[in-house]
Amino acid sequence: MNVLATAFMNSSPFHCMTSGKLGSHKRNLLAHKMINTKHVSNWGLQYKAPTKVNSTKLGALDSNILDQEKEGPNMVSDLGLRRMIQDGFIFQETICIKYYEVGPDQTASVETLMNHFLETNVNHMKTIGLVHDGFGSEEMSKNNLTWVVAKTHMLVDRYPTWGDIVQIYTWKSAHGKNGMCCNLMFCDCKTGEILVRASSIWVMLNKITRKLSKFPNSVRAKLEQCFVDTLPTVKEDTRTWSKEVENIDEHICKGLMPRWSDLDINQHVNHVKYIGLVIESVPKIIVENYEIHSLTLEYFRECTKDNVLQSLTSILGNHKGIIANVDFVECHHLLQIGGGGGNIMKGRTRWRLKHKKSQGSGALISSLANGSV
Repeated sequence: MNVLATAFMNSSPFHCMTSGKLGSHKRNLLAHKMINTKHVSNWGLQYKAPTKVNSTKLGALDSNILDQEKEGPNMVSDLGLRRMIQDGFIFQETICIKYYEVGPDQTASVETLMNHFLETNVNHMKTIGLVHDGFGSEEMSKNNLTWVVAKTHMLVDRYPTWGDIVQIYTWKSAHGKNGMCCNLMFCDCKTGEILVRASSIWVMLNKITRKLSKFPNSVRAKLEQCFVDTLPTVKEDTRTWSKEVENIDEHICKGLMPRWSDLDINQHVNHVKYIGLVIESVPKIIVENYEIHSLTLEYFRECTKDNVLQSLTSILGNHKGIIANVDFVECHHLLQIGGGGGNIMKGRTRWRLKHKKSQGSGALISSLANGSV
């Protein structure tokens, strides 16, 4: 067992990682390209992490985690396994994609991925003491503070399917003076393939005033012990929102009502639920024939169960209902409180043609070319 542990640590993709501080102090971190300590000011969604490091596949890291001779949904002995690696700075969790988490094409939905990312993030934060009572640490509870998500980025290389055993890795880094970046990777446990990468920005909310708060010194001191000085796994989309986004009138779905089950521990609609509300206004032909390749969601205000919402979608490159490039479709989204109550969320999504659809897409291309959207 000791030999396995030593071999794992030496071959791990997180080799040589050290803790970071709030700020940009230079340190020797990772020897490989996936996590880079150099600052990059122009971020985008084109970053692609390597699937191998020193000839070792990411995800297939420890023979004790998974018996390669086991197959499919029967590999359940290590499900739910959670552990800290790299001196306690990286959190790893093993999960199985369940039947009720997939859609008609047997692949996990975007909401499923975001739910697993949220769960793994919270499990990590609970392990290192950043979540104690409710949704905050002891120091945060004394100051009536809780965590909320301000922004989410996700890039999907391949959607896992029903029965896939996957490993999720997460680690935390500083984002400015009063933000925390949660980095995640979703890896196929058999092949080591990186399936999904995501990063989200978390900030603190005062539970009484419902306004954002600075990090108290006591909380900052705790965070400094947990941060790793790295860039996000998905580089931040820093493009500003144009005025055209505020005036979307192409595809609108009104009268959306959050359910009681959509509320989370902070007594507001969970941010993961927003993606489902956004998709309500995406044309059916896109939802059925495309899948989300990347997304950026930016949250502006809370939503409660009593709010009546409207979802709005604009298709970029769409002229009089005709999409110029049928292989990829880009959309802008708004989620608003009805009756001029203000924006809850703005988003960008990039959709790619599903593989099965691309094999015989003549009818689809004809529909798009004839202005069906």
